[in-house]
Amino acid sequence: MCRSIKTLRPPYTEDVTEDDVRAAALQYVRKISGFRAPAAHNAEAFDRAVETITRASEELLAALQVRGGR
Repeated sequence: MCRSIKTLRPPYTEDVTEDDVRAAALQYVRKISGFRAPAAHNAEAFDRAVETITRASEELLAALQVRGGR
């Protein structure tokens, strides 16, 4: 149902796009909701969760200070 979510910070990934972050958020929401695609009556909540997690993830990645090692 859900492929692995990849690490989106250096040194694991150097060039992270908005699409990468959104794809990870979508995979997360799919995993925790148990739905690959929501029914029509759940679509708004599903989409809102993806957007909220995308924004939170972008904020997290922007704030992280990565040191030399893993």
